[in-house]
This record gives sequence, structure tokens and C-alpha cells, in this order.
Amino acid sequence: MLTWLQPDSPFPPVEKALNSPNGLLAAGNDLSPQRILEAYSRGIFPWFSEGEPVLWWSPDPRMVLFPDEFKISRSLSKAASSGKFEIRIDTAFQRVMTACAEPRSGQKGTWIVPEMIASYSYLHAQGFAHSIESWLPNGDGGELVGGLYGMALGKVFYGESMFARQADASKVALVALVEILKRNGFQMIDCQQETKHLATLGARPIPRSEFTQRLKELINFPLLPSSWQSCYVPAQ
Repeated sequence: MLTWLQPDSPFPPVEKALNSPNGLLAAGNDLSPQRILEAYSRGIFPWFSEGEPVLWWSPDPRMVLFPDEFKISRSLSKAASSGKFEIRIDTAFQRVMTACAEPRSGQKGTWIVPEMIASYSYLHAQGFAHSIESWLPNGDGGELVGGLYGMALGKVFYGESMFARQADASKVALVALVEILKRNGFQMIDCQQETKHLATLGARPIPRSEFTQRLKELINFPLLPSSWQSCYVPAQ
């Protein structure tokens, strides 16, 4: 039976999640920043459509990318080193989220609803959520053409979504993210759901029990500075 969360009730153990749909654990309308932080610390994330209650998930297995296993193709390496895109960190977080929420081919709506943008923007201001951005330089300050955003707790980064308005723009942002994470001792990127695209980049599914055990060991490290702008050193 699905648990309906009250404002002061804790999440049930992730082992209580449903098998079908895989990982659905609880429902409830609290999408406060505090509830989101509690969820991530337990290996749970929100995912729902507009008009639905907030749905909380912890699938088994869990798709993760270990930074040392990141696979960068020759073409992506060339795109990342070409200088076409200027990588900026944490300069346009809300714009990145809004761009990720735009309709995509074959999709009727988005799970990145306005209340989610508000909560994650607050978490960005508190140093938990971050954006990696690909810009086309120009005389007007540049054009945002791709990027990604996610959450950081301890030495774990939770990838949420990405967008691209030009080929390779989001992938180049991912290359920069992995560089930042490696440089700062991050051990795991949570990709949440298994996809063929993620698998080509080196991500792989692990049992939920292994994911939550690793999480317990990694989330208690101190946060990096609230803005990650100083954490990225562009390749020369």
C-alpha cells in the first residue's frame, strides 16, 4: 500500500517501495526544501506531473555513474576542447531549470513544475543545488544554449535534468561536471533511471541496497562553497 505523507511524517523505509511501478514509495503535497533534503539523504527523489500529488521514488536497481568510469567519446572530447562553448557555473540556475522544463518531442508535459523550480532555487541559494551551463560567447554577455542541474550532498551529486539548444551543449556541460566532481572527491552521480544514453556514458545500474549503503558513507562530508564558480578550471 502506498504511504500518504503528512507534513510531519517521515518517509517509510525505501524497501517498502512498490515493484510496479518500480520504486514508487510515497505520495504527499509537501515539496518544501526541507522535505527534498530529507528525501535525497535517504535515496529518494520527487517525480510527478502537473496536477498530480508529489510522488516520491526509490527504484531498484538504481542507475549511477561513478566519475572514474565516465566514458567520453572522441567526438565529445573534441567538442569539449573546441572552445565553442563557454562553461559557466551557477550563474543562471533558474534559467537552466526553466529550460529543462520546456516541452520536448513526444512529451505532453513536464515534471519540473513551478513549485519544484521554487524549492530547488531556494536550495541553490543555500549551496545544495547547482547548474553547469554552456554558453555561446557574444558581445551581449552570451547565449545560454545548454546545461544541466542537480543536487549535491556530501560527495554525491544527484543529476536531475539537462537541456540542449545546440548539438553537444548539454554533453559538454556534463564533461565539465565530471571534472568538477573528480577534482573535489565526489564518488557517485545518481542518475535515477536507467537509459541507454546514460549507459553509453559509463553509467550502470546497481542494487538499491548498495546505493543506499554508499549514500550513508558519502553524504556526511562538508559541502563545497555555496557557489561552484571557483571549482571549475577550464581546460587550456
